[in-house]
Amino acid sequence: MTTQACYECGKGFSREEMVNFGNSWVCATCKPIFMQKLKEGVNVAGTLNYAGFWIRFAAKFVDGIVLNIVGLVINAVFGVGQGEFSPLALAMQIVAALAYTVYFVGTFGATPGKMACGLKVVTPEGEKISYGRALGRHFAEFLSSLILLIGYIMAAFDEEKRALHDRICDTRVIKK
Repeated sequence: MTTQACYECGKGFSREEMVNFGNSWVCATCKPIFMQKLKEGVNVAGTLNYAGFWIRFAAKFVDGIVLNIVGLVINAVFGVGQGEFSPLALAMQIVAALAYTVYFVGTFGATPGKMACGLKVVTPEGEKISYGRALGRHFAEFLSSLILLIGYIMAAFDEEKRALHDRICDTRVIKK
């Protein structure tokens, strides 16, 4: 039996107990509310509300601040002063960034920066992504940054606001 989260209330139901509207599954209790939203022209799943370049930039900036603080703590623990280099501290910072991204995106669908900006990483159908896809997306973000951040800038010109790493991992960043 396949369970699906209701688009409106988020509770899990078997698909047999739900109604499908495009990419949205709605429970019987929420159907009248959902239908009213459709009549009023409210954006619902199937017409995902994609996050633009600047809001994504802001989210990435917040995540950068958090990860820089983590990096400072790691350097302090390893006794690395300003201007000094420690391969072990660098390796720990890389692992911390990887764990941060994969944990938050895999668990909550967003990093703290994305959460602060009201964004979420989803599949093209609007569903939560797996930890494996979150891991792949983390490494694909490295590719997005390689050539003058052009992989990120792509989001400003794409119809679905996808960056290079979104294209590689078949993900979308949406406004909640």
